[in-house]
Amino acid sequence: MIDVLVVDDDVLVARINAAYVAKVPGFRVAATAHSTAEALAALDKHPVDLVLLDHYLPDENGLAAVRELRARGHQCDVIMVTAARDVTTVQAAMRHGALQYLVKPFAFAGLRAKLEAYAALRSALETGGEAEQAEVDRLFGVLAAGTVAPDLPKGHSPTTAELVRQVLLAAEGPLSTQEIADRAGVSRQTGQRYLKLLERTGRVRLSLRYGETGRPEHRYTWAPSQRP
Repeated sequence: MIDVLVVDDDVLVARINAAYVAKVPGFRVAATAHSTAEALAALDKHPVDLVLLDHYLPDENGLAAVRELRARGHQCDVIMVTAARDVTTVQAAMRHGALQYLVKPFAFAGLRAKLEAYAALRSALETGGEAEQAEVDRLFGVLAAGTVAPDLPKGHSPTTAELVRQVLLAAEGPLSTQEIADRAGVSRQTGQRYLKLLERTGRVRLSLRYGETGRPEHRYTWAPSQRP
């Protein structure tokens, strides 16, 4: 059984997220907390396997909470569950060791996919020993499942697809291919390849912006029907 600490400043949201967790087989809620201080106190009292962590907390933000729990020696895994959509926060969360990043609002299916991917990763790691490159790639692929598209065509990276998704979710309006590529830190050609794939699968919406002359500019947004 995987023990989970649910951290959210909104009591009602924390209760809803906890109910979602309880519906996923193999997971149970050990505690809920509504601030960094409460979260750390809960961890000191009862260590858990996984923390579902909001970024916007009343005392310190989620990234500061991760730094502090690591400083205290807690080795639990972290999935950020937050309305923070800016790429800077997403990148910082990755650097601080967050395994997944789920953007609010989301449906139960969105959280379930993250938890199931996490459970699959834990199961794969239980074998121990050394891993060849193919096995390493498979493990990272397990973790990426349930983000943008678990069925990406051969030659496409789930990590790159997720970066493109996060850029689109953080945008306040439609972006050009070059803008998306720059924000995701990939080449324009790579960005265009992933955008075409996401558009073809209905995850991204394409619009055209016409200038006075020349060809219209392609601009992209995350499809409203797609849950983050």
